[in-house]
Amino acid sequence: MAIVLAAGQGKRMKSKLYKVLHPVCGKPMVGHVLNTVKQVNSERVVVVVGHGAEAVQSYLGSSAEYVLQEQQLGTGHAVKEVKSLLGNETGSTIVICGDTPLVTPETLEELVQLHESHKAAATILVAQMDNPKGYGRVIRGEEGRVLRIVEQKDCSPEEDAVQEINTGTYCFDNAKLFAALEKVDNNNVQQEYYLTDVIGILVQQLETVLGYNTDDLAESIGVNDRLALSEAERFMRERIAKRHLLNGVTLIDPASTVIGADVIIGSDTIIYPGTILKGNTVIGEDCIIGPNSDIDSSTLANGVTVKHSVLDHAEVGSGTSVGPFAYLRPKTKLGDHVKIGDFVEIKNATIDNGSKVSHLSYIGDAFVGKNVNVGCGAITVNYDGYNKFVTKIEDDAFIGSNVNLVAPVTIGKGAFIVAGSTITQSVAENDMAIARQRQENKPGYADKFRAQARAKKNKG
Repeated sequence: MAIVLAAGQGKRMKSKLYKVLHPVCGKPMVGHVLNTVKQVNSERVVVVVGHGAEAVQSYLGSSAEYVLQEQQLGTGHAVKEVKSLLGNETGSTIVICGDTPLVTPETLEELVQLHESHKAAATILVAQMDNPKGYGRVIRGEEGRVLRIVEQKDCSPEEDAVQEINTGTYCFDNAKLFAALEKVDNNNVQQEYYLTDVIGILVQQLETVLGYNTDDLAESIGVNDRLALSEAERFMRERIAKRHLLNGVTLIDPASTVIGADVIIGSDTIIYPGTILKGNTVIGEDCIIGPNSDIDSSTLANGVTVKHSVLDHAEVGSGTSVGPFAYLRPKTKLGDHVKIGDFVEIKNATIDNGSKVSHLSYIGDAFVGKNVNVGCGAITVNYDGYNKFVTKIEDDAFIGSNVNLVAPVTIGKGAFIVAGSTITQSVAENDMAIARQRQENKPGYADKFRAQARAKKNKG
């Protein structure tokens, strides 16, 4: 079982966005925490919500149970609110804050293992910190036994000098946790019900209370302001980069590459500097991505090349090249060995295997078959100001430069559209279509035109 504390307002964030919904590497902090506890065999996860409750529940959906803490009276009060759901359960319960996205599943597993192997009443995730300002101190007695946790504002000078801190993550014996919560009061500077007081109560009852030390200080970061948020982002980015590097991905400059928490990258793929990979992006093996590309929630097969381009919810087949300076908008689907060149925009369109849209084109609301060539500056005219219409270009068609295909229109298999044409009617298979004014040459008229223009200028 796990309890995620996510009811605080987060005033120091100075933001309209609820604190635990601020993203770290593209995912809200509470999302990171929920994923972590679910990897530690937590059969039930209860999220305590307060400020912004609807927004948090909307994001997490059915992945958790919820309790509303209407008044924020402290962490002890928040956990006590869960009694209606978990109060009668037995076993171990993890308690963790929703603003601690850097706690890892491995650490939680070790915390729980230590707790259960010693049949402890409580086990605290602790850390050693040179500058522990702002953190609760872990006070130990003889033989190093945990005696209590003292919050920063309640510390005596001696306690303030202690460098062992409480990270705010615990594992409790569930029954003993809720029994001890009944004895917690708010007799402190903040006049709040501290969860940390449970530790002292359990010690007084001669229960076993342990501390598990994490060597990774990043896990102790609780994000309360934008500075801490930026620190969490930096640590998370380093972790993500390390994971991909160890999995066989080449990051030319990890410090200038942003990779989201849920991004998947295949081995032998090379990521160049300035690249941003977001959302649920999946990149295959042997790809070359970047420099300076922005890819959001897109799927790229093996052997894809993307340079200086933006992909948003797009699908790209194997061996396809995109860019430089291309824009694949949502619902773009490219087949295998397709070429999308410079300054090309694709939207809600399928382009089948072997086709090319090499430069300066817009293809929207279209189906393009196999081995089609779309010339420079050709566009699909898909919008009349009120409705969108579909263009269909069948296999082996050739679309000349600066062609306008005014939808709805179908270009048949093997058809040839002459450069500069504006096509408003469908073209049958293997037909050639010309739709432009016939050229007329006027001998010697250039000199006459220039003379007239010069005279008009001089007169002005």
